[in-house]
Amino acid sequence: MTKVRVRFAPSPTGYLHVGNARTALFNWLFARQNKGEFILRVEDTDVERSEKEYEDQLIKDLQWLGLDWDEGPDKGGDHGPYRQSLRMDIYASYSQTLIENKKAYYCFCSPEQLKRERESARAEGKTPVYSGTCRGLSPEESKQRIEAGEEAVIRLFTPDRGTLDFHDLVRGSLSFQLELIGDPVLLRSNGLPAYNYAVVVDDALMGISHVIRGEDHLINTAKQILLYKALEFDPPLFAHLSMVMGEDNTRLSKRHGATSVHQFNQEGFLASALFNYLALLGWSPSEEKEVLSKNELIHKFDLSKVSRSAAVFDYDKLHWISRQHIKKLSAREIAEKAFEPLQEEGFLPDEMSDKQWSWLQKAATALIKGISCFSEFPEQFLIFFSFSPKKMTEDARKVLETECGTKVVQALSKELKQTLRVNFDKLSVISGEIKKQTGCKGKDLFHPLRVALTAQTSGLDLDKFIPLLEQGAKLDFPVPIKNCAQRAAETDRFIQGI
Repeated sequence: MTKVRVRFAPSPTGYLHVGNARTALFNWLFARQNKGEFILRVEDTDVERSEKEYEDQLIKDLQWLGLDWDEGPDKGGDHGPYRQSLRMDIYASYSQTLIENKKAYYCFCSPEQLKRERESARAEGKTPVYSGTCRGLSPEESKQRIEAGEEAVIRLFTPDRGTLDFHDLVRGSLSFQLELIGDPVLLRSNGLPAYNYAVVVDDALMGISHVIRGEDHLINTAKQILLYKALEFDPPLFAHLSMVMGEDNTRLSKRHGATSVHQFNQEGFLASALFNYLALLGWSPSEEKEVLSKNELIHKFDLSKVSRSAAVFDYDKLHWISRQHIKKLSAREIAEKAFEPLQEEGFLPDEMSDKQWSWLQKAATALIKGISCFSEFPEQFLIFFSFSPKKMTEDARKVLETECGTKVVQALSKELKQTLRVNFDKLSVISGEIKKQTGCKGKDLFHPLRVALTAQTSGLDLDKFIPLLEQGAKLDFPVPIKNCAQRAAETDRFIQGI
């Protein structure tokens, strides 16, 4: 097989959508699996919408996701420049060669005239295709009009009968009616290249062996193959991936939830989890295992097994895969990932002491169950940093309003005032004393104890919570943690309406 060279060629007109990221990832997996090369090319000829900010963020997002490239705008290479805006002379040169070889021609039709043609075709129920008005102009006449200052685009001569057939590595044999393609524009009147033209020149000169992209480019592929033939370049092999849809079978958009790689990063997802999930959008390994590392995905990926059906972005499945990846982290890694969102919330200082890091490792590990992204941590840590009986839920209030609720809280407050050190074993002893004093037992005893110390009816088991609470209360956090005695006293005052 020819040396594999694939490319990801985004336009810097917005943040990197997960659908495009999936395309980049499939190209990357195919290249790495075949010991080939992965090229990043920035298609920035849309001058009005392209922004350097988006290009910078695009590179950061790809790097965060775990994709690297062998050639690109930031790395250079033997086939550059890797920004289309720096390749204008190349496009102009090839278009002139096509003109000289009578494979392309100048078109002087005005935008208004072309618009009327399109509207007329649609009104007759036909596909809008350029009528070929300027096809018959002689080279001499075209030259005179250009020299006189008339604006013109350059169009490719294409056959208007027959079919164009090609094999797609995902979709099999495909055929397009040439009469529905028309004569595509190569260069616009302002000198900027049309998408299909620039892509063909770039892919050919960069030695791209396989073009792996979304199925929305299928009609472009037919036009591009015609361009390869006109330019006497060998076309690459093509593979068109299905679109990424929302669960309602409409194209994935913001109304479904986060859609950009940047958003998932900001929400605290692990890059390895998103990488893993995107690899499963439209492809699955032969065995049932779905939680896979990057190296496993490189080994198992099979372009021929990519599905033709639409890939549905399942947020629940992403969260599940993320939880599996989080479980593989060490306590220190979990703490480091949790630090930023907790620090931004004001719970943690900018500089942490060794004791604070030790506490954070234990607390974060204890609360990790059910966490699928690290932006969820601040809410989980409220159990330590935000104790307020006044803000407890209606269910928690009802626990305290019972006869046993009042008795248990009052007895607990009294006992803890006389206790210097509290741990779970000590609390168990105190619970026994309260049971004797109040006659309350079972859930009538333990539910009020939990609510008194957490202001919640459920959550972290008390045998894990109590030592973390007492240790955290002794550390100098920006938001002080109230210990068991303080919480019991505050809950008792709340009940009494003080």
